[in-house]
Amino acid sequence: MIVTNIEDFDETDRDIVTENWRSRRMILAREKVGFSLHETTIFAGTTSTFHYQNHVEAVYCVGGSGRITNLETGEVHELRDGSLYLLNGHEKHTLQADEEMRMVCVFNPPVTGREVHDENGVYPLVVETD
Repeated sequence: MIVTNIEDFDETDRDIVTENWRSRRMILAREKVGFSLHETTIFAGTTSTFHYQNHVEAVYCVGGSGRITNLETGEVHELRDGSLYLLNGHEKHTLQADEEMRMVCVFNPPVTGREVHDENGVYPLVVETD
């Protein structure tokens, strides 16, 4: 059993901060449970493009507001507290935050925490070794 608090991840190697977002990676591949779980804050007034070609991501918005644009279809969806989106088709997308958005994200396969978005917003597939 693991019991922790989001603050336990502050200023550790699991706390990733960029100019547009902050991701605290609470569960990673090293926990060996088949998924990773992150709390990600999208900063107000920012736009970020992501394309998870190697992962399926589910995102649940628990605070703030903005929108997601599916860059493959042009569809735009409003996001607010209670919204969920699932990138089950590996859709390239843009997130725009009107207000700071707090998101709970699940990745499968799990990320290791060593991934870095490339110029296209893609995480490489990195596997955890024993």
